[in-house]
Amino acid sequence: MTVRRLGAGLLAAALFTPGLAACNAAGTPGSSAAPSASASGTATPSGSSAPVDGDAKQALLASTTAIREGNFRFTMSGAGSRAEGQVHEPSQSASMRVAVGDASSDLSMTLDVIHYRPDSWVKVELGGKAAGSVPGLDRLNLGKYQHLDQTRIKGNRNLGFDFEKLDPAGSEVLTQSVTEVRRTGDGAYAGTIDLSKAAQAGSMDASVITALGQQAQSVPFTAKVDPQGRLSELVVQIPAAGQSKAQEVRVTYSDYGTASAAQKPPASEVVEAPAELYNLFN
Repeated sequence: MTVRRLGAGLLAAALFTPGLAACNAAGTPGSSAAPSASASGTATPSGSSAPVDGDAKQALLASTTAIREGNFRFTMSGAGSRAEGQVHEPSQSASMRVAVGDASSDLSMTLDVIHYRPDSWVKVELGGKAAGSVPGLDRLNLGKYQHLDQTRIKGNRNLGFDFEKLDPAGSEVLTQSVTEVRRTGDGAYAGTIDLSKAAQAGSMDASVITALGQQAQSVPFTAKVDPQGRLSELVVQIPAAGQSKAQEVRVTYSDYGTASAAQKPPASEVVEAPAELYNLFN
């Protein structure tokens, strides 16, 4: 995929679609995902099967319960993109930093997003050789937080935040779609997920799932839980599909119960978001 095909709308979609975000200067998608591994570190072919472990599945389903409390830090990463942030439901606030591409990319984007119900702000930085072709660049790269009109970002997975659905990655949806799981070590699991039932997970992209076809029904994953049984890492190993090479989507959780409230940006660093910003994400 070349940067010429990565329009503004597609770039927005790429924020949580690592395969689409991996457009570097050479136009080469990110590296292939590694095969799943057992506790001993031996690679396990993605097509292999093992008896369903009922206890393992229940443990994995229970591991997402703490996420619903909305007090944690998280990361999401894939080929060419990374997001990290925190959710603090007690204060109805959340913050996230998203980076797509890097210095070697023709087009890169960094977003700092802050939600403090009922308000949201975003700071945008577009870079790379092709950044100059983005309409209204001078009104986007301001170095300031842009206050968002909530009526214009409702339902937008990149700019909005639903305090009724506190997990940006949607790991509960993913674990509920597990079709096979086995314990591979202390607090470690591996198995397969039916991604066709998990298109609403924020870390997945519906178009990639569609491109996978029947492959979407049995996608390898690994997971880890902390000593309290809470999900600490989930890695989904998506096979090649359409124009996207195989990719690895990795989600981590930490600081359960100890995350802090997001900090509202100072008034001196805030401007109202211009039309160009909404156009970029629509």
